[in-house]
Amino acid sequence: MRHLWRWFGPVDKVSVRDAAQAGAEGIVSALHHVPTGEAWPVAEIRKRQDEIRADGLEWELVESIPVSEDIKTLSGDWKAHLAAWKTSLVRLGEAGIGTVCYNFMPVLDWTRTDLRWETPDGARTMRFDLTDFVAFDLHLLRRPTAEADYPAALVEAAGRRFSAMDEAKKAALSRNIGAGLPGSTDGYSLDELRGALARYAGLDADRLRANLVAFLAEVVPVAEAAGMRLCAHGDDPPWPLLGLPRILSTEADYRAMLDAVDSPANGVTFCTGSLGARPDNDLPAMIRHLAPRIHFAHLRNVARETPDFPCSFHEAHHLEGATDMVAVVAELVAEEARRRAAGRDDHRIFMRPDHGQEILDDLTRGAQPGYPAIGRLRGLAELRGIERALAHPSHGRAPA
Repeated sequence: MRHLWRWFGPVDKVSVRDAAQAGAEGIVSALHHVPTGEAWPVAEIRKRQDEIRADGLEWELVESIPVSEDIKTLSGDWKAHLAAWKTSLVRLGEAGIGTVCYNFMPVLDWTRTDLRWETPDGARTMRFDLTDFVAFDLHLLRRPTAEADYPAALVEAAGRRFSAMDEAKKAALSRNIGAGLPGSTDGYSLDELRGALARYAGLDADRLRANLVAFLAEVVPVAEAAGMRLCAHGDDPPWPLLGLPRILSTEADYRAMLDAVDSPANGVTFCTGSLGARPDNDLPAMIRHLAPRIHFAHLRNVARETPDFPCSFHEAHHLEGATDMVAVVAELVAEEARRRAAGRDDHRIFMRPDHGQEILDDLTRGAQPGYPAIGRLRGLAELRGIERALAHPSHGRAPA
């Protein structure tokens, strides 16, 4: 695989030089300072490339060009935002960047109730506590129809949990859930979140899926003409939140998207952490079935804390948690072998060690939540070791 590393630009507490020392071969980045709905300026694209090249690596993949809520709902300024998205895509292609990751999650991107939860050994990690989330929905956001979305026992537990929260905990919970895209300065206050949810009133999963297909029908031909690939990131967590539909949570969801706009340029960002939060997702099987269209892999692990669905979970170390990462990497290595045999130029699958626990010096660095230096270095080293062993000529042969 092609080992990449996410970098949030000059504000990132983990530098490109750090990434190179960790073993990364290239960088995943985005222009987080450009407002959603505006085209990325050519000068800013070049500037970001120069910043990365100065430390010896290349900007190889974009994550992400944000898809605005106007585009997702096909309302407001969606036509202007769509035109800007296409312009950004063309400019990136002209700059030599051929792969763009995006997501179509309404209102909220990846959602956690705690961004730095302390594990028993003193590491810090991100966590989704289902009871805390329901307490937020019922008692802080006060969404009118929220209670009907949850079992009575969970509603009661959330009420007890909320009663025990002090004001600092309530403020932190609101801040964490209302956070915007990773790396962005966007976010929602409670009133802003209520307004954003109101835009989706009456918009169900079928309608949102139709809007995704309409978006792809516009942008995939642009990607094809530029020789580029798009790859959709899955829902995180992979179930409906705050009454909002989620449409990329299962293999069937992805298959519907790929079949609706059947092009090699329309592909998948296979995130083992997002998809792995659902116990009914068989990740190795999903890779086998979706393999030809997987353009990017986010490799991370989550520990599901309860057997229920939906559930509480936290970000585990890369080889721990609910996902069999050896089986996952084995499927990706097998797909690369198939691509080489078929003569595909894109036989190497882009991957990055996604998220990571804050350990050792990470605990004082203050990096972007989920994106520490040493925690990701550990993950990349572990994943690289698995890949190297599986790809070795002696793999599968009995010792002499």
